[in-house]
Amino acid sequence: MSTPTLTKPDGAERTYPAYSRNPLARALLTREAAVILALVVVFIYSMGNIPFFDGPLTIFNLSKEYAPILLMALPMTLIIITGEIDLSVASTLGASAAVTGVLVVEHDVSVPVAAIIAIVVGSLLGALNGFFIAYVGLPSLAVTIGSLALYRGLAEGLIQAKRISGFPEGWQDWPTERIGDTQYPNILIPTAVLIVAFGVLLHFTRFGRGIFEIGLSDESAHFSGVNVARTKMILFVLSGAVAAFAGVYVALKANSVATDTGTGFELKVIAGVLLGGVSIFGGRGALHGVVAGVLLIAVLNSALQLDGQGSEVIQIIIGLLLVGSVIASNFLPRVRALLPRRKVIDAPPSVTPQTPGAGESSER
Repeated sequence: MSTPTLTKPDGAERTYPAYSRNPLARALLTREAAVILALVVVFIYSMGNIPFFDGPLTIFNLSKEYAPILLMALPMTLIIITGEIDLSVASTLGASAAVTGVLVVEHDVSVPVAAIIAIVVGSLLGALNGFFIAYVGLPSLAVTIGSLALYRGLAEGLIQAKRISGFPEGWQDWPTERIGDTQYPNILIPTAVLIVAFGVLLHFTRFGRGIFEIGLSDESAHFSGVNVARTKMILFVLSGAVAAFAGVYVALKANSVATDTGTGFELKVIAGVLLGGVSIFGGRGALHGVVAGVLLIAVLNSALQLDGQGSEVIQIIIGLLLVGSVIASNFLPRVRALLPRRKVIDAPPSVTPQTPGAGESSER
């Protein structure tokens, strides 16, 4: 029996892009594009209307203050895309900063060696979270709430209710030194490297595709060949390692470590990730949107402070933005659904029967 095949009147093949919506609309009607636009508008407005909001100086100060938030937001993005969450990043930062302070100030260990040890400790703390979440199967929310308190207690035990200070002067100055004659601090170099590394990992590798598959469905990802447990374990180890690196930076920048170092950072990290377009339900997100989301929070916070607004106003505005971004995740797909699809052909396709063999008559 013959099998019909559909062809266009002009004989051209039909492809998926020909049936898709306008590419420009697909690129602009996204949460990431909206956040980037908001960042540009807020920065330009603040430059022209808020006293002391000087461009180069503001960029320098924001880079110093929000570098640890941006660093921790990178692995957090991948974790949330899988449908999990890590609330212990700030406590991991605090514990790693405490390890650095104790080794350098009290035991005369060099800063590079202490930093490596702190990053190893942070990786182990992340691995502990990953083990209970990936292999035991416990919910990440419950596990990381518990480890939040556990790791903060570890920091308090190391510091013993005192403030550790007195890092070597050369290393104290490193976080605040500018790169050459620019207005950018040294911390932006490792930050930029990690942004590129995590961007490539998420968007251009098989491992990254597996992260999105896990976020859509653990079971489907497993049957498609993704090692779900190992992937989650790696992500939590990366989260701990990056948080530890941020902890070393915070300790050197402040030239001191206290029991409350990094307290509250986890909320800013999660807010930046969600504001940047990552779905809290997993399966969707882009790293450039997260970078823009963290920077938007940083610029808003600085502008409102310079404008004389209190911390409560700042928290309200950032909270409203976060709620608005969650609402937008449901609103934008509906807007895109209302857009007309591109037309490929005006006439219906013709049906050309395929004969079983050459030379065989079509009449019966």
